[in-house]
Amino acid sequence: MQQSKRIYGKLVIGAIVLLSLVSLGPVSYGLADTLKENVYEVGKLKPVDSVPKLKVGDKAPDFTLPAVSGGKVSLSRYRGKKNVVISFVPAAWTPVCSEQWPGYNIAKGIFEAYDAQLIGITVDNIPTLFAWTQQMGKLWFPALSDFWPHGAVANTYGILRTDGTSERALFVIDKKGIIRYIDIHDINKRPPLDDLVKALKKL
Repeated sequence: MQQSKRIYGKLVIGAIVLLSLVSLGPVSYGLADTLKENVYEVGKLKPVDSVPKLKVGDKAPDFTLPAVSGGKVSLSRYRGKKNVVISFVPAAWTPVCSEQWPGYNIAKGIFEAYDAQLIGITVDNIPTLFAWTQQMGKLWFPALSDFWPHGAVANTYGILRTDGTSERALFVIDKKGIIRYIDIHDINKRPPLDDLVKALKKL
């Protein structure tokens, strides 16, 4: 009974956070003025520029990447312990990316409610990723660098674009390591959080 109440409480919190995210603008995501000033305007980009290699039901390819906080993180460390959401974003210091990850900070309760660990990945090197995430504020999830071999993980997941950046993509992976949801999103737009919540509910 107590466990059910805790889960219900987390879901209520998650719903409140979701409504907040829908109604609030980029500044409300906690994006500091200094970060906004340093954001590089990339203009309108081709929505998707890669060929998918994976599909729902496939086993998620394992990887080990350096984390901006130090050390390395492997996908396999969560096998049997946590559901995983991988958030690939194209590049540091760009407008949509600089809103998306701080938004996930606000939505932490949603991930907790579904026993999911979020992992953020970009093709930027560690110093760039460090500077960017420092100005974002403290992230609760690991931010990993897929810089070298350049974009190797993004390429394995079928989302490396022809310009060397990655797609804006989400992969939901269950505790058995199976991909349960893929959203290779329009790179110019932030993926709707409610779509991700619906995917997590199905786990």
